[in-house]
Amino acid sequence: MNLLDVQNLTVSFGNKAVVHGINFAVKAGERVALVGESGSGKTVTALSLLRLALNAQLSGSATFRGAQSIDLLQISEQQMRDIRGRDIAMIFQEPMTALNPLFTIGNQIAEVLEQKQAVSGIDIAYTAIKLIASTGIADPERCAKSYPHQLSGGQRQRAMIAMALACQPKLLLADEPTTALDVSLRLQILELLSGLQKQNGMAVLLITHDLNLVRKFADRIIVMEGGHIVEQGTVSDVFANPQHAYTRKLLDSKPVRDVLESSAVINQQDQNTTVTQQPSMQAKDLCVSYPAPLTGVKGWFKKGEFVAVKHANFELQPAQTLGVIGESGSGKTTLALAALGLQASKGHLQINGQFWGQGKAQDKGLRKVVQVVFQDPFSSLSPRMTISELVGEGLLVHAPEFNQVQSQTKVLQALHEVGLSEAQFPNLLSRYPHEFSGGQRQRIAIARALIVEPQILVLDEPTSALDVTIQKQVLQLLQRLQRERGLSYLLITHDIDVIRAMAHQVLVMRNGEIVESGSLNQITQQPKNDYTALLVQ
Repeated sequence: MNLLDVQNLTVSFGNKAVVHGINFAVKAGERVALVGESGSGKTVTALSLLRLALNAQLSGSATFRGAQSIDLLQISEQQMRDIRGRDIAMIFQEPMTALNPLFTIGNQIAEVLEQKQAVSGIDIAYTAIKLIASTGIADPERCAKSYPHQLSGGQRQRAMIAMALACQPKLLLADEPTTALDVSLRLQILELLSGLQKQNGMAVLLITHDLNLVRKFADRIIVMEGGHIVEQGTVSDVFANPQHAYTRKLLDSKPVRDVLESSAVINQQDQNTTVTQQPSMQAKDLCVSYPAPLTGVKGWFKKGEFVAVKHANFELQPAQTLGVIGESGSGKTTLALAALGLQASKGHLQINGQFWGQGKAQDKGLRKVVQVVFQDPFSSLSPRMTISELVGEGLLVHAPEFNQVQSQTKVLQALHEVGLSEAQFPNLLSRYPHEFSGGQRQRIAIARALIVEPQILVLDEPTSALDVTIQKQVLQLLQRLQRERGLSYLLITHDIDVIRAMAHQVLVMRNGEIVESGSLNQITQQPKNDYTALLVQ
């Protein structure tokens, strides 16, 4: 008998249906993955099961067989409150927004125990710490006393899991539980969920677009597109023999390597004697540090120092990509900020043979040479500026001689180069960022960087916020631009598939240090460091 039976579920907002009469089931103790791109309806489906989709009109049935058989869509709100957290729990995608910033982790878990389990007194604190410890956090007592902002991304996600499992639910809804985490943390959270699922005998409905995660975790897979279920079956059957074109599209969306290899780049440079042979970017003994408070009496008189990047050495060659991979806190983003001249550093860091901080005019010239594309285009693009203003802003600084007509022509050329045109999007230049999809916004961010004709792009997790198919498209765009323009990329990422598709040379960072460096083949096929081997597996 199925633990959950969903029949003809339809979810509408106003007159618009976003989930169209879907049917699926989850057995007791089963691990099922609900897969699809953003907008496919998978998260709305999960939220609807707990009636958490605000202002949604629901029809159909969702029979849950816990202590008794009930229809989740028909019971009263009070009955639904009793179900939430106790019989069906949910792990939300972004723990920093799901956790209350005003309460400690221990207090937030205690609230669940008090409301759902009627635990009180000293037992609450003890049980909360025990739950935190069960998720593998090294210091559960400290974690219980900490606020969400005082924990790392992985610790916050573990705290969310502890809260969800407080009442030993029969069904766990996990909405993208590892999307914001690094490779090693993803594996840890995956192993943790697998262990706890087996230990508690609960069923898990995993909502994700990460097919590698599905392959390692799930028993069955349900594929959604545009609010419809287009395919479902066992993971082995669907991955080996996908029946629907959309499923095949998802499975074929792994980044493909299409770059000029190092030898081809060198041959091109030999044919063109005007191309300089010096590195586009070079660092020797580069260090970046921040002031940090000292504990005890010493902290009254002086400040300590936290070294974020320790004695880094690397070279970025013309028309090549240097990939920097590591966990959160490894120092890779700090390294990128130093390369952009936005973070003070010690040691030697040269851009085309020039140092940052040599004067306003020299630094202005370097800022034209080095541009950046950030991780999340929605937050990096001002919502108050039109596309014309956003893309053309760099021209105000680096090409003040351009008149309005020249600037607008240049903006349209830059947008056309990244695949956006007035033919596709009428009134393109007067639109705002929110009127575009995530992949389109990232193209706008790339156009914004390209318009001043840089030689180096710093790419800070440029595809981590995108679905797999959009990620592949953006990487193909970056590969084409590198071939056509001879761009050098400093690529910051935690996705080894992106490294394999883009990088010529690779740096592996951990705790501010470069623990291993070398060519792509050396790092991915013959890693010398155990940490590197964990990242590339």
